[in-house]
Amino acid sequence: MSLMLRAVVLMLLLASSQSWAVNSVKGVRIWHAPDNTRLVLDLANAPSHKVKRLSNPSRLEIELAGVNSLNIGTISGDSPLVKRVYASRTPSAATAVVIELAFPVNDSIFSLPPSPPYGHRLVVDLKAQAALSSGKQAAPVAAITSSAAAPVVSPPVQSASPGALSSRATGRDIIIAIDAGHGGQDPGAVGPKGTHEKVITQSVSRQLAAMINQQPGLKAVLTRTGDYYIHPNKRPEIARQKQADLLISIHADAVQNRKAHGASVWVLSMRRATTEVGRMLEQTEQHSELLGGVAEVIKDSANERYLAQTVLDLSMNHSMVTGFEVAKEVLREMSTVAHLHKKEPQAASLAVLKAPDIPSILVETGFISNYNEERLLKDPNHQHKLAQAIFRAVKRYFEKSPPADSLFAAHKTNGRTLPTVLPVQQNSTAVTSSSRGRTHKVKRGESLSKVAKQYGVSMAELRRHNNLKSDNILIGQTLRIP
Repeated sequence: MSLMLRAVVLMLLLASSQSWAVNSVKGVRIWHAPDNTRLVLDLANAPSHKVKRLSNPSRLEIELAGVNSLNIGTISGDSPLVKRVYASRTPSAATAVVIELAFPVNDSIFSLPPSPPYGHRLVVDLKAQAALSSGKQAAPVAAITSSAAAPVVSPPVQSASPGALSSRATGRDIIIAIDAGHGGQDPGAVGPKGTHEKVITQSVSRQLAAMINQQPGLKAVLTRTGDYYIHPNKRPEIARQKQADLLISIHADAVQNRKAHGASVWVLSMRRATTEVGRMLEQTEQHSELLGGVAEVIKDSANERYLAQTVLDLSMNHSMVTGFEVAKEVLREMSTVAHLHKKEPQAASLAVLKAPDIPSILVETGFISNYNEERLLKDPNHQHKLAQAIFRAVKRYFEKSPPADSLFAAHKTNGRTLPTVLPVQQNSTAVTSSSRGRTHKVKRGESLSKVAKQYGVSMAELRRHNNLKSDNILIGQTLRIP
């Protein structure tokens, strides 16, 4: 019996060793962000690896156990950090991936288990060392001008210069940080037709940034300006670096139920808020950063922790109240261009909303898992309407509650509001622009419900906007689109 047991154990060990001994690299993916580069090796099985950090030239040699051959050629790094990536044989005849570096970097190398649509992965994160990260490194976030917007946005007709609009009032711009969800190796949710959430969020975010930057008194910054990944915890930090007054994170929802549809807006839950306050108070440097000048007094006294707690609690309360009020304004405007999944702001423990000192909201633009909404979210016209709705909500909120030192506040003191300046959307089929807004000329075979779906508005809104007493419309009839 003992011999049989030993034989079984030996067979299991052999089977186990064979399962990891044979492996293969199915692909290599590389993303460059402004302050880091990520390289991902897609493998057939769980990786077993050894890392050597070499110099002259600076490079990482990653030896892959069980990989007999590697045919990846030479991959250009296209990055300030990485010169090239290529396959090599070590002196012990093992297969290795070599990452040739522009200069020494900080690296983090780890494996990830399968997670659809990806299988086993070995991830290599590279970041410039502090002393070398300046110079040619791009800034982590940049203000986006109208030229960076999606093609459906064109420059506005010049009616009045920003200088003329604010000639009798002065004040700073209100800074809006716009966070395009996901990016790089993280596609976000994937629709039934293969649409990636990260593509939708980037397009809507850029259009929203263009609208905000056309508006005197407002300024937009993007947390990411290209297709690369930023950790959720890093996104509010970028907003803080740019002294943002508000953070808006753009996403698209997904669930297994394909019938679920509609937009929603999320704010930070109290549980997350309490946790974040406690965590941040334990970090003196960040505590000082959050509290500004007040912290310079507090941090020198170990007995003033409760005062610090009170000040940070007040900051958190202000941020949460502001976020909730902005969320309500966004829902109000979104209801005119899309169906709402939830009509009230929803609370959740989301990392991107964690900043106690920055009012933050997360906008779910719709369910990309729903066939109809996936089609809508891909439509540039619908994306433009979503961005415009968010813009209108933000402008209206800050007209009512502007920061004291802002241009909006100066105009409010004078009993005025800044006129809205928007990029003009290019016309599409059956849509025209007039002094009263967009119109649609009814064609043969069209119904009120079909027109409503085309523009992402409700039938009730169409009826109300056109003073219709029923759902009946006529060929050739001109409808005003909300």
